[in-house]
Amino acid sequence: MTLNRFLGGPPLTIFLRLVIISFVVGVVLSALGLSPYDLVASFTELLERIYNLGFGAFEWMWRYLLLGAVIVVPVWLVLRILNLGRGGPQY
Repeated sequence: MTLNRFLGGPPLTIFLRLVIISFVVGVVLSALGLSPYDLVASFTELLERIYNLGFGAFEWMWRYLLLGAVIVVPVWLVLRILNLGRGGPQY
């Protein structure tokens, strides 16, 4: 009973529906000139492009971080040194 509820009906009926639908979809995709290998290759290429875009964004962020740090870190360091001479707040 739990398996029927999970599958949405009797297992044999669901299996036959899936076989028929898979066959029809296969015929349509074949008529469009697609093969399972093309679909897998396209999906793999899509994942690679998403991966490359993600790390491209990190590279972009890293450049701006370094550019800002070239100014911010020395200024912060000079201010910290000047505060030590005046007895400024200790953190």
